Amino acid sequence: MQILIVEDEKRLAKALKQILEEQKYMVDTVYDGRDGFDYGVSGIYDIIVLDVMLPVKDGFWVASELRKNKIETPILMLTARDAVSDKVTGLDCGADDYMTKPFAPEEFLARVRALTRRKGEVILDVTEYGDIVLNLSAGHLSCGEKSIHLNFKEAELLKLLISRKGAIISKEEMITKVWGYDSDAGDSNVEAYISFLRKKLQFVGAKTAIIAAKKFGYKLEAPKC
Repeated sequence: MQILIVEDEKRLAKALKQILEEQKYMVDTVYDGRDGFDYGVSGIYDIIVLDVMLPVKDGFWVASELRKNKIETPILMLTARDAVSDKVTGLDCGADDYMTKPFAPEEFLARVRALTRRKGEVILDVTEYGDIVLNLSAGHLSCGEKSIHLNFKEAELLKLLISRKGAIISKEEMITKVWGYDSDAGDSNVEAYISFLRKKLQFVGAKTAIIAAKKFGYKLEAPKC
């Protein structure tokens, strides 16, 4: 799950990023409205956390322009102003939810989870595909009685493959979703981690396999009954 934070208060942005990363979200952070739009319009994010009072362009403008560009990513808008008119403006501009600062971290995470449910992409600690089980909280891949530890990026990559239910995912999307928008990672990083995952699938005796789509990407293929 990839989240974009657009917040000019850098201490708050850093705190929100840490809260989200502790919950295993991938997070990018920018500090003004123009960058917020440029990142958000890429369409790679699952949720955008958007402050109202931003330099260059405010959050109302960012939300409105993203919707004009057919970006349907759920937006959680943040503001220090609690006037009803401001909330109405934010929602009318395309925000899906609205939080007034200050707020408790627990409420913030609950709002984020609610938006993932609204989008139909709830993050589960345990997901299954074919004959394999991925336990995200424990960082384990298992098949039957055998299991093996996955590092963070291995788990994120396998989660992405499982979420697409056999559809092909491009290497470019894997990089943005697993390594991040500003990452220097390239095709070789993806290929290396695919190789790691294949070895671990083999170790646990899985028949579910990672299949390459020549010159494009990869998909997860479950065993035929």
